[in-house]
Amino acid sequence: MLAVMLQPAPFRTLISLLTLLPAAAQAEVETGVTSTGPAILIFAVAGALFLTLVLRSASNYVLRVVGARIGRWRIRTVLDRFSADTLHEFIVPGAYGGLARIEYAILTAGGVLCLQSKFCNGTVFGEADDAQWTNVDGGSRQRFLNPLIQSEGRRRALRNIVPDAPVANLVVFTGAVEFMSALPDNVIHVGELAAALERLEFEPSHVEDWDALWLTLRAAAKTDADTRKDYAAQLSFG
Repeated sequence: MLAVMLQPAPFRTLISLLTLLPAAAQAEVETGVTSTGPAILIFAVAGALFLTLVLRSASNYVLRVVGARIGRWRIRTVLDRFSADTLHEFIVPGAYGGLARIEYAILTAGGVLCLQSKFCNGTVFGEADDAQWTNVDGGSRQRFLNPLIQSEGRRRALRNIVPDAPVANLVVFTGAVEFMSALPDNVIHVGELAAALERLEFEPSHVEDWDALWLTLRAAAKTDADTRKDYAAQLSFG
């Protein structure tokens, strides 16, 4: 009984309807009445509810996937217009061991910028020093790791490869999202990306050959199938 009570309301309704089927069948046996109308109606309603739940779940999944891809396309479009020296979706040695996946890296006049995207709709709650943030979208509520923590680890991974260059990080949210608290300067919405790139500031550097530095980073960036499998295995193990 407790397991049924813990189910979402639509599932509880579906379960209740389905439990009526054996009772209807037993009644027919005991009374000799062979009318199957009520049983068919119950089954039809249960099937309709189940189909609605499946379609709603599938629809939400498709919308999330499509929305995230559109967001990544918007980011990549802005980066490619800003600089010809960009890298997308590659893997490098992690700052603390293992492997790290970098979504975007771009060479600017002052240093290397590492970007991470996060797709959300609805409202996001979180402070810079919180371990997790919360996304509330309609009736759904989801907690996720503070993206600043992830982004900082990836920034350090790139810094290990090009220790002489300033490396900054930026978290870019996509989707119809709003924030309930003031965010750090390096957390923005994709609509602000172009302006953020224009006002980037890096610490002073003594790099004399930026082209050589970028070639070093490109050489370290792995995109082959074996490395991707190793990264996927790392995630599965974790």
